[in-house]
Amino acid sequence: MKRINKTLALIALASSSAAFAGSDFNTLDVDGNGAISQAEASVDAKLMSMFSELDTDQNGELSKEEFSKA
Repeated sequence: MKRINKTLALIALASSSAAFAGSDFNTLDVDGNGAISQAEASVDAKLMSMFSELDTDQNGELSKEEFSKA
């Protein structure tokens, strides 16, 4: 059930203009876990192109600190 809710939230975010207007950490952190996953980052092409570089601990997520370097 959580997976379905997360998927629906990602779809809603992807379809909203806010997703493309700017990269705000809290907006991109759809599930509110304090990190941006690659799935959450996928709505922002620029962020995705930098994701691997920004993910300095290589855990597959961006922390607020890692995201702030974008």
